[in-house]
Amino acid sequence: MLEISQITKQYPTARGPLTVLASVSLKLERGESAAIMGPSGAGKSTLLYIAGGLEPPTSGTVTLDGANPYQLAERELASFRNRKIGFIFQDHCLLPQCSVLENVLIPTLVDGGSGDDAGRARELLEQVGLGTRMDHRPSELSGGEKQRVALARALIRRPLLLLCDEPTGNLDEASAGMVADLLVELHARQQTMLIVVTHSAELAARFPLRYELRHANLQSAGA
Repeated sequence: MLEISQITKQYPTARGPLTVLASVSLKLERGESAAIMGPSGAGKSTLLYIAGGLEPPTSGTVTLDGANPYQLAERELASFRNRKIGFIFQDHCLLPQCSVLENVLIPTLVDGGSGDDAGRARELLEQVGLGTRMDHRPSELSGGEKQRVALARALIRRPLLLLCDEPTGNLDEASAGMVADLLVELHARQQTMLIVVTHSAELAARFPLRYELRHANLQSAGA
């Protein structure tokens, strides 16, 4: 389970603290998925980074699989993120010098992988429709194909939590639809917890739990 409890995030400014998140709470059980919408600058990405152990809150707690990542030492936290959390960003963040297959395998190199990692990577690439592109470099792929590689990479360690920050934001309509279909399909197959931050009402409508972040507060946008 993921439990975000009474999270507040403030940044210091010359005029005093800027509150981006105010007493935000959210719970997800394994297999559940949620979309978070809101205007630019509302704090959606900040909430995602806090949930993913990338940015500590000013106050409040985050618990994933019974552990508070912010109570871990730096090296332990990095290992926790790598094992428990998968990330997909608006920019796919692929390494240009590596092949598609090598990019998917990168998370397995951080703290040691297992003997079936290459096989799982190939299986995931088949599932996202890139079985014939494994030896290609990112420069040889379209934007939608790059994002599908990023999706396979995010799932390689079988994470408990998958976090997506505007995963279709840089894609044309057809590619965005394909990536959205894959997110829904693979989430159902993998039974992860999934949070998608998006400006797209069409993408948000694909998920049973929907929230809106405005004025530092998170509210249900209907089910």
